[in-house]
Amino acid sequence: MDKKIGKYPWKGILKKVVMYAVLILFAMLFLVPFFFLLMGSFKEQSELFRVPFKWLPDRFSLKNYRELFTSIPFFTYFRNTMIIVVCNIIGSLLSCSVVAYGFARLNWPGRDKVFMIVMVTMILPYQVTLVPLFLLFTKLKWVGTFLPLTITCFFGNPFFIFLLRQFFVGIPKEMTEAAKIDGAGEFRIYWQLILPMAKPALTTVAIFAFTRSWNDFLGPLVFLGNDKLYTLSLAASMLKSKLDPNWSMLLTLGVVMVCPVLVLFFILQKYFIQGITMSGIKG
Repeated sequence: MDKKIGKYPWKGILKKVVMYAVLILFAMLFLVPFFFLLMGSFKEQSELFRVPFKWLPDRFSLKNYRELFTSIPFFTYFRNTMIIVVCNIIGSLLSCSVVAYGFARLNWPGRDKVFMIVMVTMILPYQVTLVPLFLLFTKLKWVGTFLPLTITCFFGNPFFIFLLRQFFVGIPKEMTEAAKIDGAGEFRIYWQLILPMAKPALTTVAIFAFTRSWNDFLGPLVFLGNDKLYTLSLAASMLKSKLDPNWSMLLTLGVVMVCPVLVLFFILQKYFIQGITMSGIKG
């Protein structure tokens, strides 16, 4: 094999060139919409529909960003969004890790069957359960509060449970058995041994929970019902009208919504990729 590579070194170089060219092409395809979004946030409304189309604005201006912070109660919506996001992250990490530990490390009758039932619920679209949930929360008098979007996160998420369970299964049982010999109980093993070792998987769950709640539009639209409780995703409905949508402001809001997700991913991408790969190959 080494002799063939040494005899035809150009084949290896050509293979790498083609591979990188394909990767760059796909990267550009994904970056074009974001570039359009970013450049549009610096344009005037009239520039967006100019013919012929120009990617760059005639003059870079922060006018849209200034108007965004003044035309709507931006910081109120940001606070509301962060309340929901933080509760989602904390609730998902606590509830899903406990349930996943029970499925992965504890032996009890019907465990695998119950796990399969939990997995089946993943195929149910959120829209299917929306009406029953709305009726339930109406009876509980939770509609018009943050409770439908925060308390429910403490009851687990099938995908997060699956992700953590797969990671927990891959942790050697010898480590937990040694901890039991030292007198550690199940909760201590879960809290002081399993969770610290599952940092990549927990980080992955936190990123998914953040992204889901940060971008959620349908949930706040249905359950909040009060503009004082609106989130940033609902702010788009206040920036447009049926006759004259303010597209430049909408693009600016899009940039503001996308940036935190990108920053979070780039900071934690090491743990995110590790958590996905290790959860997928184990169990």
